[in-house]
Amino acid sequence: MMRDFLALLQNPWLFLPIGYLLSISIETPILCVGLSPEHPLSRRIFAGVWLTACTYPLVVLVVPAWFDMRTERVVYLLVAEGIAHFGECALFWAAFAPLKQTWRDLAVVFSANLASFGLGELLYYVLGLYDA
Repeated sequence: MMRDFLALLQNPWLFLPIGYLLSISIETPILCVGLSPEHPLSRRIFAGVWLTACTYPLVVLVVPAWFDMRTERVVYLLVAEGIAHFGECALFWAAFAPLKQTWRDLAVVFSANLASFGLGELLYYVLGLYDA
């Protein structure tokens, strides 16, 4: 049964909602705790859901089409995570500027994305998806 589920995850359209929910479950609490006090809780939660909604489809659906995932995974990760990390920082700044603590807020957005990337890669490895 687990093998069937993992096979389903190879389809990017099926993986998209699962990965998205996993990502926001990691990123949103980090944003809720780390963003500067000028941001109300509603904005912190909104940012956790919205920022990932903007970048995740690119990371899952668009960028993988540019690379052979078996031989160019590292390059894919550099491009995809560059889009995700810097894209989310740019979106956050564009939506909520001027910020009183710009560098703190952008560092938290970047760190939240880094945490979801790291845990996602760990899960990818533990589930054996590198071998798929």
